[in-house]
Amino acid sequence: MVFATFLGMCSYLAVSKKVATAVGLGAAVIFVLAVTVPLNWLLDQYLLQPGALRWLGEEYREFDLSFLSFIMFIATIATMVQLVEIIVEKFSPSLYNSLGIFLPLIAVNCAILGGSLFMQSREIPSLGLALTYGVGSGIGWFLAILAIAAIREKIRYSSVPPALRGLGITFIITGLMAIGFMSFGGMLTGGDEEAAPTKKIEATTKAVQKKEEKKELAKNTKTIY
Repeated sequence: MVFATFLGMCSYLAVSKKVATAVGLGAAVIFVLAVTVPLNWLLDQYLLQPGALRWLGEEYREFDLSFLSFIMFIATIATMVQLVEIIVEKFSPSLYNSLGIFLPLIAVNCAILGGSLFMQSREIPSLGLALTYGVGSGIGWFLAILAIAAIREKIRYSSVPPALRGLGITFIITGLMAIGFMSFGGMLTGGDEEAAPTKKIEATTKAVQKKEEKKELAKNTKTIY
């Protein structure tokens, strides 16, 4: 999600200075996405979509509450973030102090809201798939922040030009990583789609060649006679 759509960049850049802190925030993001995406799927299916209230009776079939999607999704996310904050503060005060303001800011992290909005726009058909999508999105964000944190720890011992130290070199590395991961996406989705047009082009080329050969043959025949 970070490398494909660049969501959640604020906490990705701010909390990726140490691997330990990145692991803690990444685990919190996985938990929040794993809970909020299925919950928001239930809200979308049984409350927000046009006709979703038909389970209350036929007179509610025409109701459309989709304009409340943002408010309901953010409310669900904020509730889960408060729960995570309480748990982390109770069982790991050191991690809670190191995360600082960025732990409660998960509630307004665009990656968290983006997970629910992508789930809605892609019309995921079942609760199980919504749970899988939420967990997968969280793991992807976790791996991204873990990778950049490990690289930033190693960069401290490298001779980076003064003008690029800090966020400068971090942005460059993030861009290179995004290019790499997006190339993998192209390998997975582009091959089958391009195979059919290629065959059509080859068939068209052969047909044109045959027509040209027939024309040449006709010209040669006229010349002989």
